[in-house]
Amino acid sequence: MDITSSQVESIVRKILGEMDGGCKGASCGGAIPKTGKIAILTEPKKIEVKEYAIPELQDDDILVKVEGCGVCGTDVHEWKGDPFGLAPVTLGHEGTGEILALGKNVKCDTAGNPIKVGDKIVTSVISCGECFVCRNHPANTNLCDKQGIFGLIPHSEANPFVGWFATHLLIRAKGATYFVVNDLDLKERMLLELACVCVHALKRAQSTGLINFNSKVLVQGLGPVGLTMISVLRAAGINHVIAVDGTPMRLEMAKKFGAKTVINFKETPALDDRVKIVKKAANGVGADFAFQCTGAPIAAKDIFEYIRRGGGLCEMGFFVNNGSYDVNPHFAMCNKEINLVGSWDYTADDYPTTMAFLRQAREMNIPIKDLITHEFPLDQLNEAMEVNIAQKGIKICYVAK
Repeated sequence: MDITSSQVESIVRKILGEMDGGCKGASCGGAIPKTGKIAILTEPKKIEVKEYAIPELQDDDILVKVEGCGVCGTDVHEWKGDPFGLAPVTLGHEGTGEILALGKNVKCDTAGNPIKVGDKIVTSVISCGECFVCRNHPANTNLCDKQGIFGLIPHSEANPFVGWFATHLLIRAKGATYFVVNDLDLKERMLLELACVCVHALKRAQSTGLINFNSKVLVQGLGPVGLTMISVLRAAGINHVIAVDGTPMRLEMAKKFGAKTVINFKETPALDDRVKIVKKAANGVGADFAFQCTGAPIAAKDIFEYIRRGGGLCEMGFFVNNGSYDVNPHFAMCNKEINLVGSWDYTADDYPTTMAFLRQAREMNIPIKDLITHEFPLDQLNEAMEVNIAQKGIKICYVAK
């Protein structure tokens, strides 16, 4: 039987269409795998790895091959007791990876930069576009009433790839924001979301007018957030940081990042004695500004004592409800005329600034990548949570193998 050239072309196209793994009408970086794996929290303290079919790509979708993701304190809280009521859920919101395929309508990232298959990518907040804040204060997407984020979205059979603790992430949500980050290496990219929390907190602090080259700034709580906050402050030109924590390893890391005064509250248990150390380091009067980075109510109460009259405070430690504390507002706030700001998450607008911070940290030789002390594969995320809770390291990460 004779076959015409047009018939040959038709057969070839049919074969290629069957091989494209659901990439019809999209840009692909080769065949898309038919299945991927997710590490899903099915109940408290139980993450299970399950395999699902990768959905067919739609015109506005981005399919990402996950390379790594930091383990956040929020992930740990959710793993311990599901306080947000999300389970079953695929956690992981500090992730990054390589674009495998793009829907035909996706031409640029949220910052307007061209986007293509093979680019490295990170995701930011998902805003609803409908609530009071979204309609009247679109720059404050962190305060959206229905704010979403990949890694804190309840499980869906239609698209199970909605968290970074997985082999793949499918960006499909309306209002999703994402950025190309080709010039950052994997560790920098896994730290970007964490750093963005601190960049946003610095912006909130700067609104008080109390952050400048001459400021003596105190950071209380030297977990990943507090240590990153020190790095952001140093990159912003703050030359005297006072760091407070009870773990020697963390205090040593604070020195490495540029803290000039460190206080171990376990070695100096009396608050009055710690206040004397702070005042000695800060012009005899106390810190010009303080960042409260713990989730401990007693620490949140104590921090007012470290701050001078007319000073400022940014509370950024309570991303979950860890309880309340008693404070006398006359002595703690009014009499001292404290400038108090809260900080919640970040906006998509903070991401380009955070990328610039990471480049600046690299330029200044601030060893922020040393925060990452442990890396785990997908099937060992329960162990990763245990290591985090035991404070055996500083920043724990999932890295795809």
